Amino acid sequence: MAHEHHHEDHAGHHHGPTVLTAVNRALIIGAVLNTLYVVVEFGLGFYYNSLGLIADAGHNLSDVAGLLLSLLAFRLARVRQTPSFTYGYRKSTVLASLTNAVILLITIGAILWESIQRFQHPEPVAGGPVAWVAGFGILVNAGSALLFFRDKDHDLNIKGAYLHLAADALVSLGVVVAGIVISYTGWVWLDPVIGLVIAAVILGSTWRLLNDSLRLSMDGVPTDINLNDVLTDLRAVTGVRDVHHVHIWAMSTTENALTAHLVIQPGLSDSQIVALKHDARHRLEHRKISHATLETETTTKDECQTEVC
Repeated sequence: MAHEHHHEDHAGHHHGPTVLTAVNRALIIGAVLNTLYVVVEFGLGFYYNSLGLIADAGHNLSDVAGLLLSLLAFRLARVRQTPSFTYGYRKSTVLASLTNAVILLITIGAILWESIQRFQHPEPVAGGPVAWVAGFGILVNAGSALLFFRDKDHDLNIKGAYLHLAADALVSLGVVVAGIVISYTGWVWLDPVIGLVIAAVILGSTWRLLNDSLRLSMDGVPTDINLNDVLTDLRAVTGVRDVHHVHIWAMSTTENALTAHLVIQPGLSDSQIVALKHDARHRLEHRKISHATLETETTTKDECQTEVC
């Protein structure tokens, strides 16, 4: 069995040192900004008795936890491999995104419970101050989300951070509107309604992250890779007659791996086989698969009748 040689991916799915530094800086800045805002929002939420502010602060706190987890995962992913961990700690990025999704689900449950309690026992809310605090939150969340906009399509953790912060900005906008309405109408029931809306928004932005994280943690094929397209590309390589025993999984949220058996034409020279594998790996890199282990054979040696066994 021949293992792959690695070269720079032209599709742009690898993070170079400059990009990694920028991502680390963005995670740190985002975590600091949101931590400061959470402290202020929690305090003023309790002071003004606003569930909307408290719920939004809880969501922001979960975002801070997610940003810190992502920062830790990115650091661990750069640790060199060891005899015990031959892939290094790359998989920690997947565990971080899964943990982030679970934290958000817990946050949703807490907000739903408190909203129901507020419906049963309404309490007065100072609408004006609530609107001002939430308005500042729009600036914090939108500014933090912009830090991740450029790299959001290259990594699941970065995408999760961007989606959550962007959703927070929209939620804060909703709290602003509710605060203004309450200050003019006295409709205190609007406060728990906003809490329910916030919970729904969080659930919507979290569900995809949870699904993708579970998929990767169970070594499923990443959602941005189509198995049929990969098989078509491999079968299009000159000298390849068929492909089977194909397995694709995520080593981290940015690196994907593949193993496959290539049934090749009989009589190919060693240099032709080397060229064949080089072509196959080049095609795979454009499918966001950077690590490929390819075994060549002239006939199918087992009873496998499908591409995936």
